[in-house]
Amino acid sequence: MTANIILCADDYALTPGVSAGIQQLAETHRLSATSALVTTRHWHDHANALRELRQGLAVGLHFNLTLGAPLGPMPWLCPTGTFPALSAVVRASLARHIDGTEVAAEFTRQLDAFEMALTAPPDFVDGHQHVHALPVVRTALLGVLKARYSGRALLVRDPADSAMTIMARGGAAKKALLLATLARGFGDAVRAAGFSANTSFAGVSAFDRSKSYRAELERFFTRASACHLVMCHPGHVDDELPTLDPVVERRADELAALAMLPDLPGRLWHAVRAADGSVRWPGTEATHD
Repeated sequence: MTANIILCADDYALTPGVSAGIQQLAETHRLSATSALVTTRHWHDHANALRELRQGLAVGLHFNLTLGAPLGPMPWLCPTGTFPALSAVVRASLARHIDGTEVAAEFTRQLDAFEMALTAPPDFVDGHQHVHALPVVRTALLGVLKARYSGRALLVRDPADSAMTIMARGGAAKKALLLATLARGFGDAVRAAGFSANTSFAGVSAFDRSKSYRAELERFFTRASACHLVMCHPGHVDDELPTLDPVVERRADELAALAMLPDLPGRLWHAVRAADGSVRWPGTEATHD
């Protein structure tokens, strides 16, 4: 059970407190991976720490279309220069009212910013609020990845799981089912493009502080498949976080639980790099052999 659970902390570089919390967990082997927001003002400064942690930590791009501003002009999606709310992006994607060429250009800029700071390609790609799996956006993203990283052992997060598994885990099942519906078919599209995708997914939370995150995490770890990805959102609370995040205190709860769970490091998959610097993901070896 232990070697196939990928625990990924989202939102690295969101704020100094979030990055510090993720660094703390990574240094004590309590994470498998982290995905970085390269559109924030903290990215270049915070990227330095990731260079030191990459030997045992997978580091990915957290593609952003809903927080702050893009790295370049996006007149169709962002006529004011600021990303719209998630609800607007979802509606536009479902109606196919998004310019795929514009999305591809911004994805390319964010990949460039990642590689410039880390001097390496991302080990995986996911999306802030899962925008990467939405219609139109997913097509643009996979097109860029095929042109840029064909043949590389790169994983793209599939934020869906089966309805039966989601219901069995309990918790924020309605939220997870909605996400799975929006992401339907995405994992198959990723594999058809020549990349790896996780084969099960958990971590969708209602961020209810009245309930134990440790108990929630144990549910997330159940029904794990050969490549089981669990997202989390730990971080220290700082002055900037409340202006960006509606679930501020829950990040501290997650950080505390992950820092104290005694057997956590041994239950997780940890990155081992191939000669070319890429990561070999659990349950996906046959894809690239």
